[in-house]
Order: sequence, then structure tokens, then C-alpha cells
Amino acid sequence: MKHSTPKKLPIVLGVTGASGTIYARRLVEELISQDIPVELICSEAGEQVARYEKEVSLFKLVSKRHDINNYFSPSASGTAKYHAMVILPCSMGTLGAIASGTGLNLLVRSADVFLKESRPLIVCPREMPLSRIHLQNMLTLHDAGAKIVPPSPFFYYHPETMDDLVNTVVGKVLDQLNIPHTLFKPWAQND
Repeated sequence: MKHSTPKKLPIVLGVTGASGTIYARRLVEELISQDIPVELICSEAGEQVARYEKEVSLFKLVSKRHDINNYFSPSASGTAKYHAMVILPCSMGTLGAIASGTGLNLLVRSADVFLKESRPLIVCPREMPLSRIHLQNMLTLHDAGAKIVPPSPFFYYHPETMDDLVNTVVGKVLDQLNIPHTLFKPWAQND
């Protein structure tokens, strides 16, 4: 009797108007290379920034794309099954809306669902410097169960290209998702 491999649960990817769509595109590439479906929820500002940063290939790579105003999308319900949700990059406006539980749009509602269902939610805020309001909102989300993963590339393994830097951030997101990758070597293996 032939056994089929169980289908991998999708990742919901939120993309907002913060700069850094390159990270989202690279994350999608890595996930689909591992046969993990990606469902995209992109804000209007997120789409504008993706176009400005010349990262529109992101929209063609994802498995599905959900309209930000469609509350009937599966991720708006706690009964839908997903592996996790990642918001990369996350604007401070979206972060604040999630922290206050507004349900402002499908992206914010979906994040709220992941929190209330105790499912992995990874928020990657892309802003500097940070105000007290930003820090408080991040702490609120952390205390509610979200992982806060700022897109901060690291340099101790001597990156040589922009892709090397992007991979350090995407690899850290994958680490938080417990998804194996080869985007960088663990520190002990960097000798």
C-alpha cells in the first residue's frame, strides 16, 4: 500500500507598507522551495511599497492571495488550519492595530485569530528609531504570544552580498517557525 506524504499546512504572510519587501519575497521563495504553501494578505500601502522596491514577483510566487477587505477568507476564522502567520515587513500602524485588537482589516483580524488560538504569530517591525508607543505595542504583542523579530541582519559570518544579508533575517524567521533551512550556518559551525 502506497502512503502519501501529508500536505503541509500553509503559512499566512502579511505584507504592509513598511520598507523591506525583499525579505517577504525571499521568505516566500524559501517556503515554496520546501513545498510549504503561502497565502498572502497585502495592504494597499504594502503593494505600493513592493512596486516601488521592485519586488512585485512576490505576488506571482504565493499560492493564494486574499483581498485585505475579505473577512470571509479562511485566516479570519479560528477553525481554519495554518502552520503560522508572519507579518514581514510590519508597519508600526499595523502593529498598533493588532496590539489594540481593532480587526481593522483581514490582515489585522487574521493576526488577532492567531493570537486568540495560540498559533504562531511572527511580527517583523521595520522602523527606526522606536518611540515609546512602538515599544509598548511590541511588548503588548509579545505578552499576547507573538514573536517580535525585527529585520536586523547580522554580520559576524562576513556577508558578501545583499542576498547574504537578507538571508540572515529570513533564516531567523524560519528558525522561529521551526522550519529547517540552509540560509546561514549555526554559530558553532562558522569556524
